[in-house]
Amino acid sequence: MNFLQQNCRFGFYTQGKAALCKSFKCGDNDLDDFFTKDAFLQSEELLCKNYCFSLVDDPAQLVAVFTLSNDSIKKIPGSRKRKIEKNIPREKIYSSYPAVMIGRLGISQNFQSKHLGSDVLSFIKAWFVDPLNKTGCRFLLVDSYNKERNLKFYQNNEFKFLFSTEEQEREFRGLASDRCLNSRLMYFDLIELKKKQTGKAE
Repeated sequence: MNFLQQNCRFGFYTQGKAALCKSFKCGDNDLDDFFTKDAFLQSEELLCKNYCFSLVDDPAQLVAVFTLSNDSIKKIPGSRKRKIEKNIPREKIYSSYPAVMIGRLGISQNFQSKHLGSDVLSFIKAWFVDPLNKTGCRFLLVDSYNKERNLKFYQNNEFKFLFSTEEQEREFRGLASDRCLNSRLMYFDLIELKKKQTGKAE
């Protein structure tokens, strides 16, 4: 049993919840600003849902906050498309596939270096292969900061690059070849987890 399961309560991250909690700081100014204001504005516009883990023994202490929104994988170049579709039966090949985007993910500075980011990702993965999940979802997506530490974190959690090279991703995003690529799209195929749970892993 990990720290989140043993010591935290899961719930919605709303303005009301935030008002009752200590200020959430994860050490990244962009993320801190987002979770202070923009997260609620986007939720009001039905663009995302915000969730959090807080301590059972101290509900005012936020441990982790993250956002989810509906998305899809579509219009991917040939070689990458083949990799994405390798575990999809031929008769189920479509032009796009349902996915959930993990928009933002932050761990409180008070609880970093405990591998809680990985625990949150494991929770989300399990959530979307649960039979009681309300919607079909084949993939998890993240638009990770294009920094070695961030990319390595997601790779360690079995996420793969949607595009093999930055050049391919710039082309997909319609960016000039000399433009800096600030983020990289990455994905996790939930069927891999389902196979492990049902004992059908290759």
